[in-house]
Amino acid sequence: MLCLRRFYPFALRCCQCRTVSSDPLLSQLSNCTHEDEVFDLVGKNKTKLSEKHVGSAIDILWQFQEKKHNFPRNSDYVKNHSHFIMLNNLAENKISYMDNEALIHMLYNILRSAVLGVEAHDSLVRELVVEGWRRLDGLSLAALSKFALCLHKQKLVKSPLMGQIAEIVNKNLDSMQDTRVLPVLMSSISSVISKNLQNRLMQKAEGALENIELVSSDHAMHFVQFLRNIKLQHHPLLDKCNRVFLRDAKQLDVEELSTILQLYHSLRFNNSAFRLVAKQRLMAIMDECNNPLSFTQLFAALAPMAGPAVREQLIETALLIADEFDHLQTLAVVEALKEMKYRNSQLIKKITDVLHKHLDMYRSTELARLLRSIVFLQVHDPDFYSKLQKWLIRRLQESVTLTDICILTHLVSILPSSHMDEAIAARIDGILPQCNLNYLNFFATAITKWVRHNQSNQRRGSGLHGILLQKIKYHAFQRLQQANDLDHLLEELKFLAGEWFEEILLEQTMVTLQRLVDQIAWKNMLLYSSFIVKTNYLCPLLLDKMAAVAMEHVDKIYKSEAYLLLLPFARLHYIDPPHVQEFFEACIGQSSKHISRFEPHLLVLLGYICALIEHFPADLIKAIFNIKFLAKLDTQLEIFTSALCRKVHTRLMELNRAVCLECPDLQIPWFHEQYCQQLMALHQQIHRLLGEILGGSHFVRVSVFTSYYHEIDFECVLDRNKKPLPYVDENGARADLKNVHWSQESPLLERKELPPGAQRIAVEFLDSSAFCSNSNTPTGETAIKKRHLEILGYHVVQIPHFEWNSMELSSKDAWIEYLKKKIFERA
Repeated sequence: MLCLRRFYPFALRCCQCRTVSSDPLLSQLSNCTHEDEVFDLVGKNKTKLSEKHVGSAIDILWQFQEKKHNFPRNSDYVKNHSHFIMLNNLAENKISYMDNEALIHMLYNILRSAVLGVEAHDSLVRELVVEGWRRLDGLSLAALSKFALCLHKQKLVKSPLMGQIAEIVNKNLDSMQDTRVLPVLMSSISSVISKNLQNRLMQKAEGALENIELVSSDHAMHFVQFLRNIKLQHHPLLDKCNRVFLRDAKQLDVEELSTILQLYHSLRFNNSAFRLVAKQRLMAIMDECNNPLSFTQLFAALAPMAGPAVREQLIETALLIADEFDHLQTLAVVEALKEMKYRNSQLIKKITDVLHKHLDMYRSTELARLLRSIVFLQVHDPDFYSKLQKWLIRRLQESVTLTDICILTHLVSILPSSHMDEAIAARIDGILPQCNLNYLNFFATAITKWVRHNQSNQRRGSGLHGILLQKIKYHAFQRLQQANDLDHLLEELKFLAGEWFEEILLEQTMVTLQRLVDQIAWKNMLLYSSFIVKTNYLCPLLLDKMAAVAMEHVDKIYKSEAYLLLLPFARLHYIDPPHVQEFFEACIGQSSKHISRFEPHLLVLLGYICALIEHFPADLIKAIFNIKFLAKLDTQLEIFTSALCRKVHTRLMELNRAVCLECPDLQIPWFHEQYCQQLMALHQQIHRLLGEILGGSHFVRVSVFTSYYHEIDFECVLDRNKKPLPYVDENGARADLKNVHWSQESPLLERKELPPGAQRIAVEFLDSSAFCSNSNTPTGETAIKKRHLEILGYHVVQIPHFEWNSMELSSKDAWIEYLKKKIFERA
């Protein structure tokens, strides 16, 4: 009987196998031009519908919905239609009659974009997944890749079922020929694969990309998603995928461009060529992005690299439609504003109002991204922070996963006026034995913040804080002492940073790394290098081993990897041993073969590193200090963030200075005079304005040192009537500040005695480093300096950067009035 039951559906499938041309109903369905025509046919023929008819009807309905712009209204109409509900029921009843391809295609259509409104937990979806699991070994590789993609859409990336798919891929990888199947499988199974399979997949992908004409941009995106998922910046694969994107750039839509730029951002892969064509393409299709989804994709991709006019246009549109954003669209806009370092209070307030209604919809990882952006943008909304803190604490008490508890604790700690109560302490204490080094560092940093930022809480709970910090230290030391796999350890150390790590763990970490020194290999060299750079810790044993391993694999050094490998040696000035010099020459020689293929900004950074290690390869220097190259660099920097532009400009200046001083025979001119003067422009501006206010530059001194060697930006003296006193030389002549030599014998250094009632004024410009990163509260160093200057008799005038650069102070008259109030009204 069981054998007969198994045979019966198969026999039916064979009997019902007909082509579209021989099936009038299939032909009628394929000729439909509207949903109502499909539903009308379904209603009239419901007793005749086979699994092929059901599959065809659902496929056609999806195609209609995909072409329409108002998805919510249309999908509601379809999913609530009685005949669509009937189609779903029929599909569920006819699952056993479907062949493998039809089964997986049905699941794919049901889940695709959620346009048909069928939820992932719907009974039809569950039955299709279960049946697909039963037939797993019989699926073709094409069907298997589509099935894996469906599981990925359902967030089943770490399920046993995905593990079984990964095992099938592992067995069939060598014989896999279809380049369309490989990328989808790679991105889908990336969370459940071993290091060995990971490496084999990358080798297979590089082979598949040898002929990029056979690879679509969609498949290239899956390759990059794979690298993002495994958190690996593999340049050979990225460069080949980038060539595919450049080839297809004019055909990419806003969603595809936004996705690629997000992937590049997460991998820290800055390709100027693609960013330039993406910017041009996005500006060309701006007018087509007229709904919340496409607009937020456009905003996130274009706003950070757009010029002022386009950026303002995007901001104005965002203000108009912000109320229509869902929670993920709001997050995308907030993160773009952070990347732009935008301070438009009107838009930020509007976005904060929208966030109030979406707060409950965010997952912990999304909330972490959101809150970091909100804090960076200096949002001032006590009600929002109060609501958020209550919500975070409630979620923290309910959470059971290690990652959620860690993230939520970190988020509570960065909120204004947060504190650690016994409930939070109990949650942290209970999971410490399960934590890796990264999580332990998160908890230690959070507790340290509570101790320092909330003095009343410190008095009440210092014992509790101390006990937890001791336990965290114990578990961290245990983990380091028991570590025996360098690759796993480096993964844990990748994001480890901060004061607690440097003071408590760094020494023990370096002891462990020296114990595992024999495990340094080519596969973990870049990760190892970045950790050494981050810690700034000089350990000759580790650097010698890195040089030796790199020499064994010098032919594998790929373009920008040379910069990353040389960086720790240059930063720590470890350049003398002969074998290290051999490594430098081999590394630079390998890079010189590919100079023409370097990204301009990366070539500048490589040149700067070469200067630090006292190497000035002529071909590299001449390639950089070339008019065409510098023009190309300027074009590239137009689309990069201000921070990266600043870094590259500074490194180019420093390289130019080094070449002029150390290699005069190369005859490279010094052309950074104007740039260096611009760096001093702000202080020069304040100096000029002070001169106008006080009656001349001889009333102001620049870069003054006190008797205890506090450096002051500007100093002036007012008499008892608040009139400025001039600084003059011994002969009574006005001081020329450009020629002043600040020696102990100079009468301009410091007046030992002031006229009765006179007052010294110290004028200090405070940049962002003088304040806490999440508020306008001055740091301890800023506060103690002000206190000391007041003890020494100064009236201290502080000029915060956020006041000086604000919209209120946007004219010379406003700056002068601001300085007058600061100096005269409070002196």
